[in-house]
Amino acid sequence: MVTCRVEPDILGRMNEIAQPHDRLFKALMSHPETAGAFLQECLPPEVAKLLSPEPPQLVDGTFVEDHLRLYYSDRLFESKTITGKPLLLYTLVEHKSHEYEKVAWQLFQGIHAFMDQKTREDKNWRKLPAVLPLLLYHGAQEWRIPNELMFLVDADEALRPWLVNFYFPVVDLGPIPNGQLSQHARLRTGFMALKYGTRSPQEQMEALEELIDALLETPELLLTISIYLLTTFPRMTEEHVRLVVRRVKPQEEAEMMSQFAQEILAKGKPEWAALVRQEGEQKGKAETLTRQLQYRFGNLPSWAFEKVSNAKPAMLEEWSLRILDAPTLESVFADPS
Repeated sequence: MVTCRVEPDILGRMNEIAQPHDRLFKALMSHPETAGAFLQECLPPEVAKLLSPEPPQLVDGTFVEDHLRLYYSDRLFESKTITGKPLLLYTLVEHKSHEYEKVAWQLFQGIHAFMDQKTREDKNWRKLPAVLPLLLYHGAQEWRIPNELMFLVDADEALRPWLVNFYFPVVDLGPIPNGQLSQHARLRTGFMALKYGTRSPQEQMEALEELIDALLETPELLLTISIYLLTTFPRMTEEHVRLVVRRVKPQEEAEMMSQFAQEILAKGKPEWAALVRQEGEQKGKAETLTRQLQYRFGNLPSWAFEKVSNAKPAMLEEWSLRILDAPTLESVFADPS
């Protein structure tokens, strides 16, 4: 069994700076196929080839201490090796703008906390599962800290073979060209967003076009990625959001903009209040027109609902006036001659 981790979901509270990163990574890893690609690509080849073809499962819970949640997310994935042995992969995701030299200690604490939990649950345990640590780093500066626990231990050389130590793979997204972040489309899109989530505002906006191209390959991630960008790219405006939506899912612009506005306004961006009011008024007009049409013409066909839901406010008002003397439903929506 393999095990690995990071943090919460994408449309909830975003009070802490860490949570957008947490939610994006968890959203990506909630798909077993994407989680499997993550492990296959990020683990050392000799480890990856041992993994069972069965997709890994994300294990609930976190082992990061509360005061470090601003800087770290963790995830535990559960899987098996091709020999049937259990394997746990403990993944720490660092999302600070610079590397932290004590990260090996954080990994050690997470592994110990998990082992302690397992031994408490099974008092009669005879064997402990293998737990492999992995660091995914998307800070603005390149990672340069040695990837072993012994780096933090002040000991004479002769003592090293007798002391607790482990090594951990480091996946630093920064130096990797965007097109080579992953062979898996969903993972590549998510990694690209994470890569720029801690960069300077100028770098972020310069990468927007590439992010749109990535979303064109993975349109199902539009909502998840867009909310992440809105909470980590300080220069993202309503027009930038509309640009992204129009390029990726133009047919859903009205619905998505309303949802974005509600989410972002709740996160302390009052400049979106006007859009919330506008979208709310438009929705109200559409509902009123729908009731009027149903009262006048009875049950409505699907094409009528679609026209009303996609119409601009001015057209909704025009159709509301036509209801007064239109002989048929079709004549309400007819183009003026």
